[in-house]
Amino acid sequence: MKATVKYDRLLPGLIAGIVLPAFAFLVSWLILSDNSIGEYFHQFRVMNRLSGIISLTALPNLLLFFIFIWLNMYRAARGVITATFILAFVMLIVKFI
Repeated sequence: MKATVKYDRLLPGLIAGIVLPAFAFLVSWLILSDNSIGEYFHQFRVMNRLSGIISLTALPNLLLFFIFIWLNMYRAARGVITATFILAFVMLIVKFI
């Protein structure tokens, strides 16, 4: 079984679409901050920029989506889109609450 066929399902795309923004947040924390991750998170919350960092960390999903499309893994690409919509919903909740 080819690897592209094996992973061309909604769940692997959904998991990748959720893990990649979390990884992007960790990378931004490692590059931009000397504080603990809790203080880094709190800093964005105090500045009222938490929704902005959530939206910025979702940008790597765009690259992941195009990679899945390029590999003809349309179901996995659908999972990435679903994860991006979930992150957008979380961003809206954080922004307006």
